Parts: sequence; C-alpha cells; structure tokens
Amino acid sequence: MTSFSTRLIAWQRVEGRNDLPWQGEDAYHVWLSEIMLQQTQVATVIPYYLRFIASFPTISALAAATEEQVLVHWSGLGYYARGRNLHRAALIIAEKYHGEFPREFDQIFELPGIGRSTASAICALAFHERRAILDGNVKRVLARYCGIEGWAGERKVEEKLWQQAEALLPERDIAAYIQAQMDLGATLCTRSRPKCSECPVHSDCMAFRSGRVGELPTPRSRKAIPERHATFLLLMHGNDILLERRPGSGVWGGLWCPPQLEDRQGIVENFVQRGGMKVSERIELAGFTHAFTHFKLRITPALLRLAHKPHRVQQPGSVWLDVEEALQAAIPTPVRKVLEELLKRHS
Repeated sequence: MTSFSTRLIAWQRVEGRNDLPWQGEDAYHVWLSEIMLQQTQVATVIPYYLRFIASFPTISALAAATEEQVLVHWSGLGYYARGRNLHRAALIIAEKYHGEFPREFDQIFELPGIGRSTASAICALAFHERRAILDGNVKRVLARYCGIEGWAGERKVEEKLWQQAEALLPERDIAAYIQAQMDLGATLCTRSRPKCSECPVHSDCMAFRSGRVGELPTPRSRKAIPERHATFLLLMHGNDILLERRPGSGVWGGLWCPPQLEDRQGIVENFVQRGGMKVSERIELAGFTHAFTHFKLRITPALLRLAHKPHRVQQPGSVWLDVEEALQAAIPTPVRKVLEELLKRHS
C-alpha cells in the first residue's frame, strides 16, 4: 500500500482546495492567512483576507498603519488579540528584518502571536521546509488515523500527535502534503458527519477500522459555560452615539464600544446622575447573548436620548460618532449588531 503522505498528496491535487487566494503567495500572505484561520472557517476568512491585503499589500504597509486601522479591518472577525499581535509583529519585522519576512523557524517563532504549528506552517507553505503542523484539523485527522485517545489539549496527548505528525512527513512535496492534511480535516474528516467512504486513507485508518470515528478525537470534558451580564449604554444626541475605546488587552482590546456597565439594579440611573446627563427619552432594546470561547455574555442595550452632549466626551478615549460612521470604526460584532439595529429604527 502506498504511504499515507503519497495518498494525501495525490488526493489534494485533484480534490483538495487549490484556489484559495493565499496559495502560491509569499510568506506575508501565508502568515496573514494562517493567523486569520486560527479558530475561524475559510469561508469567513476569505473576504477579510482580501480586504486586508488590498489595504496593506506589504509588511511595510502594515507596519506603517496604526493599530486602529488594523482593527477596523479585523472588526467582526473575532479574537482581536490576533490583529493586535499581527500589527506588533509587522513593526518588529520592519525594524529588525527591514520589512522582509524572516526565513528561520526560530525567528518566526519569536514573533508575537505565532506558535509552533503556525511557524511550521509558514516554513512549509512559504519556504517548502520539511516541517509538521498540528492545527485543529490535523489533530482530528491524526487522532483518527493513528487511533490516539485522549483530549488533544493534554500535554501527553499533544506530544503523541506531534510524534505522529513528524513521523508521517514525506521527504518532498511538503507544501502539498501540509495543505492536504488541512483540506482533509476541513472537507472529509470533519468533526461531525465525516465522509469516510471518500477519504483516501480510510482503508488503514484505525478509527474507521475499529468503528470509533465518532469517538475520536476524544472531546474535552464538558463544563457548564458561565454566563455574564452587562448593559450597553447607548448614549445618543441626534444621530451621534458615544463610544469609548477599550483598554489594549482583554476582551475587545483596542476596539470602540458604548459604555459597558455591570447589569444590576439602578446602574444606569447612577451612571446618568454622576455624569450630569439630562435624558429626554429612555428605550430598552431587546437583549441578546454573545458567545465567547469560555463564557457567554448576556447583553442588554439601553438607549438614552440626551438633551445635550455630556462632558464625558472630553475624556481621552471617548468620541461622538454618527451611527453610520461608527459602523466603519473598529468595533466588535455585538456592537455592530446594536448599531445596525439603531439604523433600522431610524430608517
């Protein structure tokens, strides 16, 4: 029987994804795509990637941009630390490597936001180095094919997966092989309803042969996802809304949001009184839930129409923007949802 890698490479060239916009491009494009694809589907990434490259066609252009400009292009993609780290890395590359993406694995691995698998993927796809990767799709493929039990987040299990990833590497056609692994996990060896009959390596897949495809990889033990509550305070004067820039770290770091208050009795009234605001109308909008990786946030938007703009806007990091203009700023998905709802109410 031909090897695992040979079958995957042959399958990829015929059935794999061969028209992705970053394929065949240089290290900058590969790096950007790998960062965007972390915990995000290809279909979601492609339009963001194309807009990003159009605005920042080179590493030097990215380094010359402000973090605000970068986050505007990342708005809605989620996991915003990725965008901040991408910009930080571009600044380092511009200064330390004169705008040329470094070629050495250790140099790449040192850049902000790049782990072992991402650095390896860049080396393999951009420079055709013989390196294994271990992203979410590859973990699933190898756990099933090699019959590796246990949650992949455990160090011992992850080390077993890395060992297999290294052992199965071909001597050549590395870029095609790495792409094949990712394509197989994304299109056939999926988390649910895998298409085993179409898989080029199902004949010697340990999970398939033992009837354990549905059991592997072993899922993480489920814990109750905590739910937090917050009020979005929508302070409006005419068509203008007050937004505040969040601190650089943490959830939505560096993004623009309405004042966010703990969801407890009287909190809005206290905020209004302390700010000396004169409210002409208060409207409670429909609440909704936004899911993060480790918790859910129940958001209650409270619309307050003001008779005049409060002095709070004079504080650094606060700005009044027309709602349509605010939609073009670096805002997270839940804020975009609320602002679009405000536009509907005015149309």
